[in-house]
Amino acid sequence: MVRVKICCIASVGEAALAVRHGAAALGLVGRMPSGPGVIDDPLIAEIAASVPPAVATFLLTSETEPEAIVDHVRRCGTDTVQIVDAVEPAAYRALRRAAPAVKIVQVIHVTGPEALTEAQARAPLVDALLLDSGRPRAPIKELGGTGRVHDWSLSQRIVAEVARPVFLAGGIRPENAADATRQVRPFGIDLCSGVRRDGHLDGERLRGLFAALAPAASQV
Repeated sequence: MVRVKICCIASVGEAALAVRHGAAALGLVGRMPSGPGVIDDPLIAEIAASVPPAVATFLLTSETEPEAIVDHVRRCGTDTVQIVDAVEPAAYRALRRAAPAVKIVQVIHVTGPEALTEAQARAPLVDALLLDSGRPRAPIKELGGTGRVHDWSLSQRIVAEVARPVFLAGGIRPENAADATRQVRPFGIDLCSGVRRDGHLDGERLRGLFAALAPAASQV
C-alpha cells in the first residue's frame, strides 16, 4: 500500500489518532507565511518525541537560509525536514553536515511543466520529493495546505522520471485518494484538510481513507 502522511498534526492526541489508523508519517507545520496547521516549535518537539520510531516525523519549514534551517531542525527534533520553499544547494549541504541522520524532503510546487525540470535538478540533492499545489510566487506565498489538486499528469511524469521517492499532496481526500494512487503511482500521499472535520483530525475520515486505498493497493 502507498505510504500515507497525515499533515497539520496539532497535538499529541492527533498524532496518536493518525498512527492508530495507519499513518506512516506525520507532518508538523512550523511558521509559514500562510496556510493551516501552524504550531509552535516546542509543541512540534513534544509531538515528535511521542511518536513511535517506525513512524516518520516531518518538520515543515519555510526557512531558506542554511543556518536557519539547521537551527529549526535542531529545535524540533524530527527525523525528517520538509523544505517547502526553494533553497540554494548550500542549504542541503549544511543539513547533511549538521544533522546527517535527518532525511531531507524538498517540496516542488506543480504550477506548470517547469516543475519537471525543477524536480530533476533537486532529486539528486535530497532523499525524497513532495509534489504540492502552492503558489510560491504569490504576493503572500502559499507553500502548502491549499486544498487544491494540481495537474496529476505532470506529477506522474515526475514520478516516472526521477530516481527518488515522491509524495503526492494537494487536495487529496478519501474520495480521490485511490484515483491519485492509480494515476500517479507515488511512493506516498500527503493529506491535511481531506481528513479533517471542523478543523480537527477525524477518525471517520481516516477510516474512509484507508478503506479507499485498500482496493487500489491490490491493483498496483
